[in-house]
Amino acid sequence: MEHVYQQFIDAGTLMLAGMVFVFAFLGLLVVFINNVLVRLAEKYPDPIPQTRSRPTIKKPADKAGEISPGVVAAISSAVTRYRHQHNNSK
Repeated sequence: MEHVYQQFIDAGTLMLAGMVFVFAFLGLLVVFINNVLVRLAEKYPDPIPQTRSRPTIKKPADKAGEISPGVVAAISSAVTRYRHQHNNSK
């Protein structure tokens, strides 16, 4: 029984040492990568995109909830054309 107990102690110690090693390695890797990225960002900064100022087009204020007659006509025409094309294809 003492032999099995000693093996469990050895296995736990080995597992704990492995977990500490992996945690330390990954932590150092994160620190290293962040340092490299900071240095690269200083040397090669991201380009600032040129923004063009577009003139704003002001639309005339319509009444709330009112649809313009041109839009109604376009929708009606599209629906009529759709129905005509799909009824003739049957």
